[in-house]
Amino acid sequence: MSLMSGKSSRLPEVLWLHLELSQYPILADEIRERMRKELFSRGVIHPEDFQREVEEKAVLSQRREGLDDPFSQEPGEIWQRRLNRIRDNLTDFYFAHNLPHDLFEEIVWAALAKGAPHREVLLQFNPELAPQDVLFAQAEKYKALPEEEKGKVQHHLQEIMVVLIKGMVSDHLPFVSRAKNFLTLSNLQEIKRRRIGRGKIGGKAAGMLLAWQALQREDPEDPLDIRGRVLIPSSYFIGSDVYYEFKALNRLVHFMDQKYKTWEEIEAEYPQIVEAYLGGRFPDGVLRGLRVLLTEVGNHPLIVRSSSLLEDSFGTSFAGKYDSFFCPNQSTPEDNLQALTDAICRIYASVLSPGALLYRRHQGLTDYDERMGILIQEVQGVPYRSYFFPTLAGVAFGRNPFRWTQRIRREDGLVRMVWGLGTRAVDRVPNDYPRMVALSHPGLRPEKQARDIHKYSQRFIDLLDLEGNSFKSLPIAEVIAGDYPFIQELFSLDKGDSIQPIYTRAAALQPGQAVLTFDHLLSKTDFVPLMRAILKKLERQLDYVPDVEFTVDIITDSRRPQVGVHLLQCRPLSSRDWAQVPPVPKDIPAEDQIFSTHRLVPQGHVSGIRYVVYVDPKRYGQVPDYATKSELARVVGRLNKRLEGHRFILMGPGRWGSTNLDLGVKVTYADIYNASVLVEIAADSMGEAPEPSYGTHFFQDLVEARVYPLALQPAAGDTVFNWSFFEQSPNELETLLPADARYAGYVKVIDVPAVAGGRFLEIVMNGEQEEALAFLTGRK
Repeated sequence: MSLMSGKSSRLPEVLWLHLELSQYPILADEIRERMRKELFSRGVIHPEDFQREVEEKAVLSQRREGLDDPFSQEPGEIWQRRLNRIRDNLTDFYFAHNLPHDLFEEIVWAALAKGAPHREVLLQFNPELAPQDVLFAQAEKYKALPEEEKGKVQHHLQEIMVVLIKGMVSDHLPFVSRAKNFLTLSNLQEIKRRRIGRGKIGGKAAGMLLAWQALQREDPEDPLDIRGRVLIPSSYFIGSDVYYEFKALNRLVHFMDQKYKTWEEIEAEYPQIVEAYLGGRFPDGVLRGLRVLLTEVGNHPLIVRSSSLLEDSFGTSFAGKYDSFFCPNQSTPEDNLQALTDAICRIYASVLSPGALLYRRHQGLTDYDERMGILIQEVQGVPYRSYFFPTLAGVAFGRNPFRWTQRIRREDGLVRMVWGLGTRAVDRVPNDYPRMVALSHPGLRPEKQARDIHKYSQRFIDLLDLEGNSFKSLPIAEVIAGDYPFIQELFSLDKGDSIQPIYTRAAALQPGQAVLTFDHLLSKTDFVPLMRAILKKLERQLDYVPDVEFTVDIITDSRRPQVGVHLLQCRPLSSRDWAQVPPVPKDIPAEDQIFSTHRLVPQGHVSGIRYVVYVDPKRYGQVPDYATKSELARVVGRLNKRLEGHRFILMGPGRWGSTNLDLGVKVTYADIYNASVLVEIAADSMGEAPEPSYGTHFFQDLVEARVYPLALQPAAGDTVFNWSFFEQSPNELETLLPADARYAGYVKVIDVPAVAGGRFLEIVMNGEQEEALAFLTGRK
């Protein structure tokens, strides 16, 4: 049985031997005596020659230490200690360079067995202190043992694996406790081969690898065999230590205290930080690794993704807080390298972005030493015309918190998907609607009429323009044609009063006639049972509700189209505790009811609400310029800070967080995190209901800030909206923010107890009843 691994190409043989012998401070003398006997008996060196060399080197060492008359200046006992140490070093040297390591292991075994013949031999070095090369070599030795001996060392192997996982992947204990049961030695060796620089690969990469390994495990509860149908993209990693090397090389270390500055300073200085990072250079070894990477992938498009040590951990997803960038990779090698390094620099700079630092501050993570790993992946997709994009991309969740009918089972999960790159699935974009699929009932849509199905469908596609070497967002009508190979699976025809299937792949399409419904994919393939099986298996194996990003391939060379999934990311789902909430009360007087809704209601209960921050939907639509609309979001942000410590809700038009100012208030995490509820009002002037934000980065912000999202349609027949309460209540904006008094025509702050006789606002949101009601109550 092996005690130690074979020789490492990076660790000198003598140092390796010394590391092992240092574990036996008492037995080392006996072990070395046996080693010398082997050297002498095998003719490596004659005993007299060995002793002569020991004495010569001892005398040389005396002279090095300043003794010019060694026999008179050094006492006999010191001379003897010197001889012993030289003898030990010379023994290690000759043995390491002339005899096999297996012989050394036999000698150690014999010495150990002599003292305790029935005792189990332990791992003879401290894995926490050993170099990774030593750990890999030892693990390989254990894996190569005969089956009957592997059981005796399994606990040693697991200890080594845990140390490697903590050093290379993640040291978050909830992750490590799961990863040690799924990640294999070959997984870690592949990470090592594809890692540039040292350090951990970060949370995003770690979550993807763990999930993929869990899905490969045989499971009798699987309703279908999914092991060969889920892949991960070809991936490369930049270790988190490179982040420190980059900052030290470019003298950027002084920015480390940025997280302790005021919010105003952080926001004002960030553009200069980005500029400084973009002017940085990388260590030569990192550049060599990136050139090798680009040679291996050729001109395949890449995505450069953040993978910080905190990212995708339990309770803190950091969704959308750090940047990711597409590199079409279609130019010269040097231009491609420049684009790749620029993307890495920008991601490094995003560690200090206002949104990321505020998020860390709000999550109590300011003092954590955040380091950024980088995940570089080949973009999944196929070329079409001059473009490159996946057939389908999206996000999937193990729980569905929003139901548009009680037939939907929450525990079967939800998919939010788009045609093209998945950016439109995770970002809240203007004028577009990803397809929301309840996996329990994929055929049930919130929309019933053909005109609504068309109206609330995806209208733009994000893709890579290979000829232009750029990322683009284009109208679908400019991209799709009848020759698109998956047109039957994804598209339908708008016939005016009906939506009909496409029956031929070479369909003749009129402009704007093709509608992205995904109907054929959902009804004629096993996409839905496959996604449901993936989510259920991840929850069983990893013991948490999953949130995954994915792309889909469609294979149409069989009678029934087949689908395959590429797993891009997996993390624990950010969600509230689904505690029991009271039923919506039925005895509230009409004059005390403030608003209600029956659409996409979450599960929650908020009482003691003192303030309502209300952006008037009608007046917002009359704002004369974009500068004013943009400033209204900042006013909301200042109120968010001013009202900290008070319970308040936000109400206003359209899609909050949208990049399109015409569709809603363009707030960020920094503007809303202290609120209790965010109510999005579908104003008649805007003509559209708020799109459910579930699954977007904005929604993750709401969940992690513990802000309930509510969609409200005042014009709906079953909805209560107390217009007089909002229009007649006094506005406290000038009192709270005197400098923003000029915006009082658009933003109103209602002090509820002041207008309701000391009563407060209470909101009961019962997802099971599909009803939410806000009403006045005496309870605080």
